[in-house]
Formats: sequence, C-alpha cells, structure tokens
Amino acid sequence: MKQLTLIAGLVVAALLAGTAIVVGGDMARTSSAADPQGKAPGGGIGLPWQIDIQPDGSSRVMGLSLGSEAQSSTLADVRRLWGPDVQIAIIAAPGENGSLEAFVDPAQAGFVSGKMVVTARLPAEVIRAMRERAVKVDFMESTTRKHTLQPEDEQAALAAPLTAVSFIPAARLDAEAIVARFGQPARRLQSNGHLEHFLYPDKGLDVVLDSEGKELLQYVAPAEFKRVQLPLEAALAASQAPPQATPPLSASAPKP
Repeated sequence: MKQLTLIAGLVVAALLAGTAIVVGGDMARTSSAADPQGKAPGGGIGLPWQIDIQPDGSSRVMGLSLGSEAQSSTLADVRRLWGPDVQIAIIAAPGENGSLEAFVDPAQAGFVSGKMVVTARLPAEVIRAMRERAVKVDFMESTTRKHTLQPEDEQAALAAPLTAVSFIPAARLDAEAIVARFGQPARRLQSNGHLEHFLYPDKGLDVVLDSEGKELLQYVAPAEFKRVQLPLEAALAASQAPPQATPPLSASAPKP
C-alpha cells in the first residue's frame, strides 16, 4: 500500500525535477481531428479516458496493460511507446525499500499532453540490491531519493511488469470535465483539504482533483483497486474520528 500512496507525491516530485510540461489540448473538449467518440486520430496510444476493461479484471489504457504479472505490460513496452529518453530509477523515502518507476516527460496520449510515472513490480530484495548499486542518487522532494540504475540493472528492469500508471495532464481539469470524460464516479472522497478523489473501481481509476496544483489520473488493474481505495477510506475515517479523551495520569488524579 505504501507504494500506491507514494505515487502522488512522487509525481509531484517529477513535476519539480523535470522539464516544462508540453501544453496540449483541453481534456474537456474533443479535438477536431478526433472522431465523435473521442478516439485519437490514427490509432496508436489511446486517450486517457479510453480504458479497455477485460473480464479477468485487467485493463488497458494509453497502450499499456495492467493486470497479473503475466498480463501486464513491462517497462520495455513503456520505452517502446515513448522512446529511449524514458527515465528508469528506484524511488525511495527514508526507511523504505523503494519502488521501480519510469518517468515519461512529455507523454503524449492521443491529442492530450502531460507527464507520466509508471510503477513496476520487482522482488524487494532485487530492488534493494539495485538501489545499493546505483550509479547516482539525487534528492527529489523533501528526503525522497531517486536512484539511477547501473546499465546492467536497467536492462534487467525492462522486463519488470507494470503495477500502476499515473498521468498528469497538461490541461487543467474540473469536476464537470472529469464526469464528462469518465462518467459519474462510484464515490467522491475529500483528502488533505484541497484534494478530491473521483473513484472508478470498475475502471481501476482514481482521478485526483487538486485545487492547489495539477490534477492526477492514477490507474491500476480494476481487480486490484482496493490497493488505492482502502488507504483513502482509512485516512478519511481517521480524520472524522472524534478526539479521544485523555486518561488521567493516575488513579488518584482528580476527575473533571
């Protein structure tokens, strides 16, 4: 769960560390070059709201498959779709093993431009060993660190299956645009005061509307959506819990 809850923070770090976002078309309207269903001209990488759901609980979005280890696309597929400049690294906060991620900047999905962070799966001991062999370590946001892999480790990492895709559109979104493109969410949750989550379990999608920053689209396989939803619900329940009365320091302490 830590891996999924870290994604939003890591994407913000990518925004701070990367180059400028390429300004694309407004997601609230369809490009004149697209067909009436909003499909990208010429096929290829689909638009962010074109999510192909499979009966087995897997999905395909923006040219990438999310599902079981055997069903999922790999980091090699990310490189194939977006080119050799895709950065692959291990991202780790203090006290954590870290996660294997790829950064796509810019990421073009049909006529929509933005940035993308893709998370991949490797055994914890493999990630730890790659992190320790890193050729370079950079600070990203606060104490989070980006570990640049050895060439041999990066080559091995290309075979890692994907577990999550995060996309930050260049164009700003609002609630009306989100519902117009993705439909009515199953649930809307507030968090951190300025974040609202539009949850689509059947699509494996969490759209994060940020009143103070950039919006974020987080995709996982629909069968694994609880990895996203449960931490959000737990945080909401904790924020709404009534404060606990402080017990007296000793049995002889005066009662109020």
